[in-house]
Amino acid sequence: MAIALTFLLASFLTASSLLVSGQFQDFDITWGDGRAKILDDADTLTLSLDAYSGSGIQSKHSYLFGKFDMQLKLVPGNSAGTLSSDGPYHDEIDFEFLGNLSGDPYTVHTNIYTQGKGEREQQFRLWFDPTADFHTYSILWTQETIVLSVDEMPVREFKNMERRGVPFPKEQAMRVYSSIWNGDEWATRGGQVKTDWSRAPFTAAYRGYKAEEGWREEMLDQYSEDKLRWVKENYMIYNYCSDGNRFPQGLPQECHA
Repeated sequence: MAIALTFLLASFLTASSLLVSGQFQDFDITWGDGRAKILDDADTLTLSLDAYSGSGIQSKHSYLFGKFDMQLKLVPGNSAGTLSSDGPYHDEIDFEFLGNLSGDPYTVHTNIYTQGKGEREQQFRLWFDPTADFHTYSILWTQETIVLSVDEMPVREFKNMERRGVPFPKEQAMRVYSSIWNGDEWATRGGQVKTDWSRAPFTAAYRGYKAEEGWREEMLDQYSEDKLRWVKENYMIYNYCSDGNRFPQGLPQECHA
């Protein structure tokens, strides 16, 4: 079975003056016909997928830079994740949770889109069972860097290298999105594992949402750099910057930093 589950920022047209927000009253349920539920005085959210539809949400506010935290408890058993986003020039920063079989670890797939172009995938195995309890997934986005973290452990950094001709998302405000949908055409082992609908509905739980706008400069210190290196050495399973077969004309410019 392959479930698609996402947590991402994607570009929108207008910025908001909101400085700090939290709870799921700050979100709109955008699709799913009752499969998305805001519970416990807006402290908890659940997104569900069945054979007919998944579900999704988006933040009411858009942000230009900030730190965004979301606690997720992923779908147990056979599960997977990916994302979808529209627009030819959109920016996007995302976590995607890709397919597994029961007992196999989740794969966390990350990507950065700038001016409508992605192809900057890095994948990691998690060092814990993300279905057993809630864990915090964070996106820090400033003018100088993007840092993706899991439980305050940095797993990826994408620095602003515009001086080298690498586009960086800093002109368009973004909203926070999350969704769950069937991704079995490609998400789990390249589409080899199909969804077992006898196990439906599949439900993921969310809590602890926090958005802090206004982060302008924030770089990793040496301790955080060491943690990032540890994650890469022990849990990274794919890095586009190491995939010479995919880029026969040469690796992207940012890979030479």
